[in-house]
Amino acid sequence: MPMDSGEPSIFFRNSFTLGLNLDAMIFDGSYFTGLQAAKAYRNYVAQELAIQQRAVKNNVINAYLPVLLLNENIEILNKNIANLEKLVFETKELYKAGFAEQLDIDRLQLSLTNIEVERENLLRQKNVALSNLKFAMGYPVDQDLEVIGDLEEITAEAEDDDLVAAINFKLRPEFELIDRGIELNELNVRYNRSGYLPSLRAFGAYQYAFQGNNSSDGFWAPTSYIGARLSIPIFDGLQRKAMVQRARLDLELVRIQRDELMNAIKLEVANARTNYLNAKERLAAQQRNLDLAQRIYDTTQIKYREGVGSSLEVNQAEQSLYTTQSNYMQALYDLVTARSALQQALGK
Repeated sequence: MPMDSGEPSIFFRNSFTLGLNLDAMIFDGSYFTGLQAAKAYRNYVAQELAIQQRAVKNNVINAYLPVLLLNENIEILNKNIANLEKLVFETKELYKAGFAEQLDIDRLQLSLTNIEVERENLLRQKNVALSNLKFAMGYPVDQDLEVIGDLEEITAEAEDDDLVAAINFKLRPEFELIDRGIELNELNVRYNRSGYLPSLRAFGAYQYAFQGNNSSDGFWAPTSYIGARLSIPIFDGLQRKAMVQRARLDLELVRIQRDELMNAIKLEVANARTNYLNAKERLAAQQRNLDLAQRIYDTTQIKYREGVGSSLEVNQAEQSLYTTQSNYMQALYDLVTARSALQQALGK
């Protein structure tokens, strides 16, 4: 065995250590900025989800309105068919009595057939529109879907305040998204600038060391220390400066995009308001035309039944009424879609 200064060395059969080490960050600018960025990114993703939800909602609305239009057109045709069937029956009775000609019956029968064909065409269009609505809703295409609603009730719910109220950009999720993007880019600038700051960490330890041949004659030797470590960046070859400049450029770009989006929303709202006003005026004009066409049709029917009018007059008044009904329904549909577009532009 080696000897030291002529004295024998001391060896123990048992030796072990118990201790607790601590290493804590006191200050690190990039770490705290990273925590804020994580929270901001969660908000950013939430706004992306809101945009997707709004897109789905708008798609469903755009698929729902054509179904309502077709339903009401089919209902109008059913009423017209019922009226024509009644008129054909009355004309046949007049023919039997010698007060009408076969030509009168043929004209009315031709009109009836044309309307029935048109109804079948609309029924097929409705099936297609229903399939589109089911697809937009994520509804099983092979299952039945009952669609209820009324275009006139929807127009009655329109709020004229939408035509003059100030634009609340915060209601548009894409505007909120770009605000979250600005926040993220601001944090990115702070994160890169934090590289110039020093970081401080604290550390310490406390431990017991046991030595001895057994537990009865051994001894415990306590040891402890504490300290701090300060890191100061000195020079990184201007890499950090370049990263800060790039982050500032990205931030400025997003701010410019925000201004462009604001102008685009203003233009979209202005166009939507103009289209809504135009559609509202067209509907009012078509309502007047419809009332007039209905009076003319009713008058020609009365004259025909009293024997002072011809079936040709009835046929002409009937065609004018059907055309006016179609124009009115289209104007009503245009108003509803214009209102929907205005609400979408306002973020409602």
